[in-house]
Amino acid sequence: MADIVLNVRVRERSGTGGARAARREGLVPGVLYGADKDPVSIAVGEAEFRKALTTGKLLGHLVTLKYGKESQPVIAKDVQFHPVTERPLHFDLFRVDEHAEVRISVPVRFRGHDASPGLKRGGALNVDLHELEVMAPADAIPEEIFIELEGLDIGDAVRGADVALPERVRLGAGQADKTVASIAMSSAMGGEEGETAETAEGGETTPAA
Repeated sequence: MADIVLNVRVRERSGTGGARAARREGLVPGVLYGADKDPVSIAVGEAEFRKALTTGKLLGHLVTLKYGKESQPVIAKDVQFHPVTERPLHFDLFRVDEHAEVRISVPVRFRGHDASPGLKRGGALNVDLHELEVMAPADAIPEEIFIELEGLDIGDAVRGADVALPERVRLGAGQADKTVASIAMSSAMGGEEGETAETAEGGETTPAA
């Protein structure tokens, strides 16, 4: 079972009014849905919710929802924040079986920059996708997916199909052909190579005696 436990209470009032009332009581309102059951309006103490957020293992991960003596595995699908204060305003929890396969977006991270010939020559890493949609068991969702840049030169690209995935994890539909990142010539390199080309074409000029 998941490390994070959210102690929830059921909200009698739903909608905007009910959410505002919950926030006035120091709670973060949310909704529990999925598994072919009716949605349930819930809330979690704001301090407890913030603590779960700081672990970095709340959003997109398997957590335990606890209501009284009952508990069940869920995945935090979305958290909305205030645009200025960044206070959590609302969250969505999705009911799952902890061994069931779920579709979820996982952040990608890059490593091996120093081993990329293109980057060592001054090229730029262009990132097209910051997340990859994958299918994974709810209890084996990776926190992040690493992409190796070793050996990549200018003009090389990494597609979804090129990415090494953890065991029991596979790409979601349509992800294999998408470009995740590429190594491109930087503007500085373009100027330098342009000057080199001009010099080679025109040759050196020698002042007249």
